[in-house]
Amino acid sequence: MIRTPLLRLLAAAAVPGTALLSTLPVQAQSSVNLSGTIDLGVYRGFDKRTQVGPISRSSLTFSGSEDLGGGLSAIFNLTTRFDPDTGRIEDGNKPFWHGESTVGLKGAFGKIRIGRAMEAVTANDWAFDPWYNFDRVASPAWQFWHWNYAADRTANNGTPEYFRLSNGIFYDSPTVAGFSVSLSGSPEKSAAGSGGANTSTSMQGALKYAQGPVAATVSKGRNGSGDEVLFIGAKGTFGNFALMGAYDRSEYNALPRSVALARTLGATYQWGKVLFQAGYGKLSVDDGTKRSFVGLGSQYALSKRTYVYASYGQNRPENAANTSAYGLGLNHSF
Repeated sequence: MIRTPLLRLLAAAAVPGTALLSTLPVQAQSSVNLSGTIDLGVYRGFDKRTQVGPISRSSLTFSGSEDLGGGLSAIFNLTTRFDPDTGRIEDGNKPFWHGESTVGLKGAFGKIRIGRAMEAVTANDWAFDPWYNFDRVASPAWQFWHWNYAADRTANNGTPEYFRLSNGIFYDSPTVAGFSVSLSGSPEKSAAGSGGANTSTSMQGALKYAQGPVAATVSKGRNGSGDEVLFIGAKGTFGNFALMGAYDRSEYNALPRSVALARTLGATYQWGKVLFQAGYGKLSVDDGTKRSFVGLGSQYALSKRTYVYASYGQNRPENAANTSAYGLGLNHSF
């Protein structure tokens, strides 16, 4: 992570005639941070193709805040997602600032942002999967959660965006006795041609609890096309062992209408520098689709910011042959 106050000091010292002391009040009031994650691996996918690419996510973030006084701060976040194997933006249909592009205020009331960001349901589900809902090889959550629900069916140049809401308003409350609330929504109607009635208002909410060894959430959402999702997650941590589970019901409300139920269980165990991960999921859709999934993985920490990992997943359709995927990767955060 790089902070610009240091850069200002260096620049002021390097430029003749610059008043170095004049930069000091700015340092105390504002900062801009550069951070991100780069993930790359070699894996054999469920399509039986061996490839080099990200197994988890890769991103670059510019974020910052300005102290406005009285406990109030202005905040912003600009995050782009990319594929480091090619250097291209993740999925060519997505906008450049795919991850987030928001500006907002933070204070005793909590945090409010405006722009594009993860909506309240998908922004809080990650804690209940051993892979944080992102490992394309091993995560049951990545395979099954929100099967019939996208945050916006047309946000990415006419293609669905499954996690993020554009033109949105986002609120995160302070935590009181372990409880907090996240809300999101957009006053804009869904785009024409999205397949829905085009009359719904996008709204999502999550009630969360996290205190001591227990964490839980109940969240519900509706997108601008009228699709709905209900998500319930719980997690308990007992020393180095954590056990988690989730229930997800998603409903696609255009013809042909469809309801999908997903249930997942996961566990992690920390043994020195090694983290072991295991997950299981079941999916049933009212069109007759039934699948189960098993995921296994391990991570070895090379430092606080870098680890190598192995992932394995097996997809088990009810009336078809099982397919497997596996891979090895390296993840570095900065």
